[in-house]
Amino acid sequence: MESIIKHLMEITGHRDHDLLNISVISALSELTHASRARVLDVLHVGEKTFVKAQITIAEGKLEASEDHLDHLTPEVPIEQLPKLAAGLMQHSSVIEDADDHGNRTIWLPIWMNDKVNVCLEIYNPAVYSENTKEVMGGILVVYRNFQNLLDYSERDSLTGLLNRKTFDDNFSKIIRTGLQRQLHDNPELVEVERRDSNREKQHWLAVLDIDHFKRVNDTFGHLYGDEVLILVANLMRSSFRPTDKLFRFGGEEFVILLRSTSKEDAQMIFERFRENVARYPFPQVGTVTISIGFAHIDPFEPAVGIIGRADQALYFAKSNGRNRVCHYEDLVQSGALHIEHSQDSVEFF
Repeated sequence: MESIIKHLMEITGHRDHDLLNISVISALSELTHASRARVLDVLHVGEKTFVKAQITIAEGKLEASEDHLDHLTPEVPIEQLPKLAAGLMQHSSVIEDADDHGNRTIWLPIWMNDKVNVCLEIYNPAVYSENTKEVMGGILVVYRNFQNLLDYSERDSLTGLLNRKTFDDNFSKIIRTGLQRQLHDNPELVEVERRDSNREKQHWLAVLDIDHFKRVNDTFGHLYGDEVLILVANLMRSSFRPTDKLFRFGGEEFVILLRSTSKEDAQMIFERFRENVARYPFPQVGTVTISIGFAHIDPFEPAVGIIGRADQALYFAKSNGRNRVCHYEDLVQSGALHIEHSQDSVEFF
């Protein structure tokens, strides 16, 4: 009981979605002695629904999600989990399944206004008595209440992505991670690492904009414009990893913090997302395209400077045909972007 109380204290003490999810799935894993417990994202893209693992605890240990290219692994269509799909259709609060070998799976959808974006999964629990169910129910009530509080203050009301005021905290976490990694690897090479963004996995910031969005609003009306924003946000969730942070800054402008990958992989990820949007049949509107500008996150530079660089790459993309991805550092090296430094260190493009 002491460990459960400790987990409840952790849950109620967090003001961060990731830490909140880790705390609740750790509590359920420990309570049921499950061989595996996961937090699943339930992604709605148009009329299709997908499931994607966000956090996994196996044999009592939290699995790292940044040590492999899990963004290359596609999400699972809900049809591959028929019991879960049927339970969600019936608005069930607890969904159970057992395979031919007796392995048991319990899904706990987190319902928010008749919609599920997160589902907790317990696989092969060793303990699952009536008393355990009662404690699990209490944990889920606390979890749901805190999710509601965080969503109200941190999420964009239309798209469900993180809002602009949460950007600084998330950016600071990435900066701290980058500095700690550099200092841990070799303190004497910090300055060298700073100049070389392609030697290893790095963090990246991208600014993306929906092409000709004003034309969509003017032609089809704001209701269809809002639907385009919602569908683009859903495509973002299905295209990026749970460790990447997705923001709506306002209007048709979005920002992505892409964690721990090489420049080549970052380019590929952004290109794949751009293609996903271009191929998607938007109701009534038809084809919609996006432009993306991205830049390397240098932990020694402020966020405003990095956003400015990604924004310049975005402006170049929109001024040169749209529906393309541009990398700031490549544009500078190729001479496509010219920078002049004034005496007060302001950069002019």
